[in-house]
Order: sequence, then structure tokens, then C-alpha cells
Amino acid sequence: MNDSEFNELADAALTRIENALEASGADLDFAMISAGVLEIEFADGSKIIVNRHGAAKEVWVAARSGGFHFRWDGNAWRDTRDGSELVAALSKLVSAQAGEPVILD
Repeated sequence: MNDSEFNELADAALTRIENALEASGADLDFAMISAGVLEIEFADGSKIIVNRHGAAKEVWVAARSGGFHFRWDGNAWRDTRDGSELVAALSKLVSAQAGEPVILD
């Protein structure tokens, strides 16, 4: 995958996450704080950062519970350790940090 393809896929994933956060109705704030960097802030002041990492061609997630790397497998962004899909994994991370169930689709 070249840089242009990576950026297009990563940006589409970030847009999908933004739309899912908006639709979730969860008590949190989120914003693209710079190109390719999405910040999710919770009522307790904690944050989750989702960003594209061009050098590794991965989407990275930094949460209270740790750091996670997702690589495109041709169909979906998959965690490089356990193979979970990005949005499903992020639903669990956001739910844990928000202290309430948050389903991102």
C-alpha cells in the first residue's frame, strides 16, 4: 500500500469513528485536533487518542488501558496483537473509559 492509499483508508476510518461517536449519544467530547489525530475526552478528563501513523502504515490508539496498533488486512483495520477489528475494539475501550456501554458501529 502506498502513502496515498494508506491516508485515504485511515482518514475513512477516522471519519467512521467520528460518525459512530456522534451517533452513540455517549457523554464525551471528540474532535480532530490535527490532520489524522482524533481526540476523545471523557467526563473525568481522561482521553483516548486515535491517530494514523504513516511510517508504520497503522492506526494507533492510546487509551488509559494501553496502546494499540491496527494494520489494514485488505478488508479491515486489525489489532496487530489479537486481530480484533478497530471499531469493535474502540467500542470496548470507550465503554471502559466512559464507565457506560458505548456501541460504535
